[in-house]
Amino acid sequence: MMGVSGSGKTTIARGVAERLGWDVIEGDSLHPPANIAKMKAGTPLTDADRLPWLEAIARAIDAARASGRSALVACSALKRSYRAILIGDRADVVLVYLQGSHALIAARIAARKGHFMPPALLDSQFADLEEPGPDEHPIVLSVAPGPEAIVAAALEALRGQGIIA
Repeated sequence: MMGVSGSGKTTIARGVAERLGWDVIEGDSLHPPANIAKMKAGTPLTDADRLPWLEAIARAIDAARASGRSALVACSALKRSYRAILIGDRADVVLVYLQGSHALIAARIAARKGHFMPPALLDSQFADLEEPGPDEHPIVLSVAPGPEAIVAAALEALRGQGIIA
């Protein structure tokens, strides 16, 4: 599950994983403490900041694959170069892009409590966002409906692509 902060990655990943009995890899939990401190201070991360984090997520994906477990990853994956690290030659990894307008996501971020990502960084997220192209074969889901509808749409799309039965 990819998208800007506040797009619902964790909520939707957990909802889909619960229905499928899959694991969830929460990308935010793999950030180095320095990254979290930077974001809490309102400083956008650089590509150099994100590299060790992306590599940690890629290792978590490989560990899940090696164990034979299916997992959903919640990670912003804003740039194509980031997705290349996460997906690479892993043909069994599917990209689900949670797409929404700046206004809608800003309203959701303003309403959430207890997250380290301040609303002020949303602009930098949208500035960095490179929406996945057709060659990345993304499943694109609108974040406008409520979480249950998005989970249902994700499951339908995964079934439609033959990823789940």
